[in-house]
Amino acid sequence: MRILIVDDEPHIQHVLRLNLELDGYEVVPATTGKEALQKLDSEYFDIVLLDIMLPELDGLDICQKIRLTNSKVGIIMISAKDTAIDKIAGLRVGADDYIPKPFLYEELSLRIQNLLKRTNDEIVSSNTFNFGPNTINFLTFEAHTLHGKISLTQKETMLLKLLIDRNNEVVSRQQILQTVWGYDVYPNTRTIDNFILSFRKYFEENPQKPKYFHSIRSVGYKFTTH
Repeated sequence: MRILIVDDEPHIQHVLRLNLELDGYEVVPATTGKEALQKLDSEYFDIVLLDIMLPELDGLDICQKIRLTNSKVGIIMISAKDTAIDKIAGLRVGADDYIPKPFLYEELSLRIQNLLKRTNDEIVSSNTFNFGPNTINFLTFEAHTLHGKISLTQKETMLLKLLIDRNNEVVSRQQILQTVWGYDVYPNTRTIDNFILSFRKYFEENPQKPKYFHSIRSVGYKFTTH
């Protein structure tokens, strides 16, 4: 089992790595959000231990980016931010668990073991989403629609995942650009408009009167199944 530790405090990195390796895990460290995302893109991990307060990119943003393309990896947030609001924010963006600092290693170990017990059925179900006559498979980048089976690009799949995860909430253009395209290179906002137009052609019975993909003037977009 491989664990990625994302924390910029050397002492915490050292202690966690020592204990986890004694328990038989293979441990890989990362000290920044960008480094963590690069390693997640190129390597396989079973668990991510993720701090929130990190340089360049905070843990909430990292978690949300991971969940756009990877629903399988377990994410446990470990943070000095310990209010109920902080925990809710972490769970809301896709973390499986949340442990405030300081903590006992024995508790973290048990939580890791419990998270690893997730069944294959749970993993498979999280990779698909149904709405109306449509089914999206986020793992295979495919969808079954009124018009038959279609193949999606990675960016289309990521944008769909973001909007669906934020069901009934308005997602701003700025947040879409940061989450789907990243902080370094932004496309023209018209690109997002074109993606939404494509989604309406794929998934709506009447693209001129959308039921699922709504434009919110001067703000962004909202996905809804109601």
